[in-house]
Amino acid sequence: MSGFVARPEPEGEPEPEPENREPRQEPEGELRSVRSLDCEAPVICCCFSQTGRLLAVGLVNGNIKLYKPDTGAFVYYLRDSETLKCNLPVTSLNFCSPGTATGDLLLATYASGRVKLWHVSTQKCLQTLLENQETLVAAFNPSGTRFATGGTEGSVRLYDTVTQECLLTLMPSPSPMVMDGHRSRIFAVKFHPGRFSELISGGWDDTVQFWTENHPHSIRRIFGPHLCGDALQIHPKTSEILTGSWRRENSLEVWDYQTGQKLQDIPEDDAGHSLIYSCHWLGSDHLIGAGTRNNLCRLVNRNSMTTVGRLGKLLDGVYSTDVTPADSGRWLLAACSANHTHLLQHQEVGV
Repeated sequence: MSGFVARPEPEGEPEPEPENREPRQEPEGELRSVRSLDCEAPVICCCFSQTGRLLAVGLVNGNIKLYKPDTGAFVYYLRDSETLKCNLPVTSLNFCSPGTATGDLLLATYASGRVKLWHVSTQKCLQTLLENQETLVAAFNPSGTRFATGGTEGSVRLYDTVTQECLLTLMPSPSPMVMDGHRSRIFAVKFHPGRFSELISGGWDDTVQFWTENHPHSIRRIFGPHLCGDALQIHPKTSEILTGSWRRENSLEVWDYQTGQKLQDIPEDDAGHSLIYSCHWLGSDHLIGAGTRNNLCRLVNRNSMTTVGRLGKLLDGVYSTDVTPADSGRWLLAACSANHTHLLQHQEVGV
């Protein structure tokens, strides 16, 4: 994806991407195809609504499209004069929790540094913030009252959702001898699902930083994960952290939230290693990993530590994935590659 400013790849990767593969878009194993959405432009990010009844996709041209996953019907188009003029990628999408005062709200970040709050059903932009950076990621806290952003500046900014006021900037202390914050761009931010004032972030500096709203510097850290996409997840029940790294070895790892100790290295797929851009938990026993090099999205069983489902040999990398929320009453996986968003379901063998 040459010229893509939202997912720049680090220098020094020793192996080139495979070229001239034949397309193969039928999933294998325990993954079943629901449908494939042609979004008519390269898809950079995707996000299901909290009910699972809408899927938003962010495109390389700055437009946002919304679909009904059940039918594949296109329903909304989110763009305004600013996004049309800038023509820069949408870098992340997040739906606000239902039942909040903000209604059906979608938070979008852009490589232009803009952060927009969209009212989906009216297709209106309610608020726009402009950050002095390429804003690469954002996330709501569980109540929807706060959201955090990260990007090329290397700091995490915490905002009030209603007033848009920047409440706190989370950054390292001035001393270069203390690693209590990020020293490079940030690609992932996640709030703890049960501790509303705690959040974590990761990016190019090979750390996952732990933050609290009560302190401007990180309170602890994990060394190792090299994140180049939204590849940082906290399990809603166990608080285990899942990281996906853009590298040949140890690309998928599981960590203890409280101690920062590594719990598991997930073995590479039989087809070869992937350079991970996106990962997700799927219940207690499975996880999703997706990226480039093999251009695949894989379903891993944590008990057997093997790939049990695969969508592979796509013509481009999988830069973004999402799964429907656990409380939505449905299960769907979205995997974005080139102009398409593939919708998949998990069907265990023999079930």
